[in-house]
Amino acid sequence: MTAPKGPTLSVVPHPTTDTSPPGPQVLQPSGWPMPKGYANGMAADGRLVVTGGVIGWDTQGHLVPDFVAQVRQTLSNISEILAEGGARPEHLVRLTWYVVDIEEYLASLKELGRVYREIFGAHYPAMALVQVVRLVEKEARVEIEATAVVPR
Repeated sequence: MTAPKGPTLSVVPHPTTDTSPPGPQVLQPSGWPMPKGYANGMAADGRLVVTGGVIGWDTQGHLVPDFVAQVRQTLSNISEILAEGGARPEHLVRLTWYVVDIEEYLASLKELGRVYREIFGAHYPAMALVQVVRLVEKEARVEIEATAVVPR
């Protein structure tokens, strides 16, 4: 029998023997290139906090037309929802982004990185990006779902 080919996965120690600080742990298969601005996978133990699809509405229900400004407000809204559930940005394990124009997203990467770090810091959970035809709110350019795990 031959050994399976492919990268090996970094193993997360069992919580009872783990001496690392509580919170999500990045899963990075050995030999894979390091991702920039996201993680390939996350592992966590604790209480789950999830959001629905969040858009960049302000407290008055208004959306600005600018893509980066909508992302900023969306991430701020997610941060507030997390706080309501006793979670912080460093507890995030997954973000799923839905954008109506992937070219607009790609053209804004540097600005988006700055906005992201302002709100969530340098914690990068597993992320997915999906282009969609449109969102429920016609003026929305981005919608993001978040999953966080608060350590026990």
